[in-house]
Amino acid sequence: MALSERKPNRLKGYDYSQNGAYFITICVQDRHEMLWNAVGARIARPRNTEYLSEYGVIINDAINNISKVYPSVSVDKFVIMPNHIHMILLLDSHGSGRAMRAPTISTVINQMKGCVTKQIGFSLWQKLFHDHIIRNEEEYRKIWEYIDTNPLKWEDDCYFE
Repeated sequence: MALSERKPNRLKGYDYSQNGAYFITICVQDRHEMLWNAVGARIARPRNTEYLSEYGVIINDAINNISKVYPSVSVDKFVIMPNHIHMILLLDSHGSGRAMRAPTISTVINQMKGCVTKQIGFSLWQKLFHDHIIRNEEEYRKIWEYIDTNPLKWEDDCYFE
């Protein structure tokens, strides 16, 4: 029996190391809800990291360290949901002050996922991640708003089970 071919999840021919804004979604394996503490998290919108589980806290720290590892990359907005994370990554190889090749989005995400896996002791991630190239200011604002309001709409989220 022939194996089905995996659908490409990156835009063919696009240079994912070029300057720009990228919307990233990374899911937990089998969508297990392990990034939030259950108590009170579904009642009100989390305003700080108190709602995060021990895994969520490790992920929060790893996301906040991305620009330390990759000076040409900044995380403009992110949210950690119970079983996935959303973030806007900005690549700006000109603003880093270092003459070096810019990392690709895949390199940044794989390093962050690997850092979390090493600290936790096992991988909680699905193999791949979803990305969307943000093409204009209107799209950026809509995605920023989506990330900002996502915790309020958790029970309506496509990742809610």
